[in-house]
Amino acid sequence: MTAVLPWSGRADHHCFGCSPANPGGLRLEFTEDGDTLTAEFTLGRHFESYPGVVHGGITAVICDETMGNLIVLRRGVPALTTSMRTRYVGVVSVGRTYRCVARATSGDALVPASAEILDSHGQVVVTATATYQMQRSSP
Repeated sequence: MTAVLPWSGRADHHCFGCSPANPGGLRLEFTEDGDTLTAEFTLGRHFESYPGVVHGGITAVICDETMGNLIVLRRGVPALTTSMRTRYVGVVSVGRTYRCVARATSGDALVPASAEILDSHGQVVVTATATYQMQRSSP
């Protein structure tokens, strides 16, 4: 099922990761499936580092967005990243389709989460773990 974030449709929603109104952003769309949130994406050359390779910082953003938005959908309030570790185990290539899958465990003020980016064959190319601080009220 397509996930609808609490701020979707707001005029001031310009998130680099998920706003369709940000022309320079990733424009990620999320799908809920049980206890996971997924974002499928294909990136162009404007997100490139080495020729044909997506910049590692961009893949970290995708993991962070997917994990954080999973927590937002479960808790109803923004989740701010307090720490994140990213491991690059393969190449994310420009022009190919990938899928980021996030999971979160329960927590009170701090919520741990993890994500993987998989290629079209299901091979893991990036992993991430993070901790999120729950914001008390929505912006």
